[in-house]
Amino acid sequence: MRIKVDYRTVYEYAHAASDVLQLLRVQPAGHEGQHIVHWRIDTDVDGHLKRAEDAFGNITYMFYPDGPVKRLSLHVAGEVDTVESHGVLSGGYEPLPFQVFLRQTDLTRPDDALQALARQVDAGDALATCHRLTTLLYEQFSFDPDVTHSHSDAAHAFALKAGVCQDYAHVFLSVVRTLGIPARYVSGHLVRSDGLITQPAAHAWAEALIPDLGWVAFDPTNGMCATEAYLRVAVGLDYRDAAPVRGARRGGGLETMAVAVTTTAAAPNQTQLQSQA
Repeated sequence: MRIKVDYRTVYEYAHAASDVLQLLRVQPAGHEGQHIVHWRIDTDVDGHLKRAEDAFGNITYMFYPDGPVKRLSLHVAGEVDTVESHGVLSGGYEPLPFQVFLRQTDLTRPDDALQALARQVDAGDALATCHRLTTLLYEQFSFDPDVTHSHSDAAHAFALKAGVCQDYAHVFLSVVRTLGIPARYVSGHLVRSDGLITQPAAHAWAEALIPDLGWVAFDPTNGMCATEAYLRVAVGLDYRDAAPVRGARRGGGLETMAVAVTTTAAAPNQTQLQSQA
């Protein structure tokens, strides 16, 4: 599948903000399941964009505007070819030992209820356990963007039995790590089957390390493993490590932010097909 992404984030400040710094994790890396056709990052103010790589192997950019700003627009656009792998990741860059992904964080640390859930879903087999947990969260949680926020932890979301994809992923991570299964948070994009192409945020899911398979992607929000409709961008121990955009500033007063993510499936054009033949 060829996935086309158009991702725009607009910040507006009541007063001019100085020393603005934006950390971007918005560019995907290639692996056997996804090939980057082209990718571009643009802003509407003058500044410097510096590429780097973080500890998890994510491609990062630091953007520094040249001066104070009252409005800042970040525009990301690109196309990626994906291949159906039934959720199994192959050929990915792995700079860290898998044991790192057994660590709980402030956003995934389990309480008594989550530890009880771990005992409930434990099938004695990592793959079966992850499938069981994915199905349970899909069936028992309600998707509700109004009950949690970016700082909500897994225990809070599980108590509500509601939240957004970030919350589903954090609960998944909390439970499987409790059972000794390495797991990590994934941010990226999804071509939705319901036809909704413009969304207010990127998507999130999780990957677990399964014996004899390697890293496998599970999406409890949709009750399934990742397919070719998923575009993997960044990973980490939780949302904070893989958030698409994080920033800091001096002054500026009240800040408002608007995000629009358009993700569609686009057929490769004939010239591209011929060049690949």
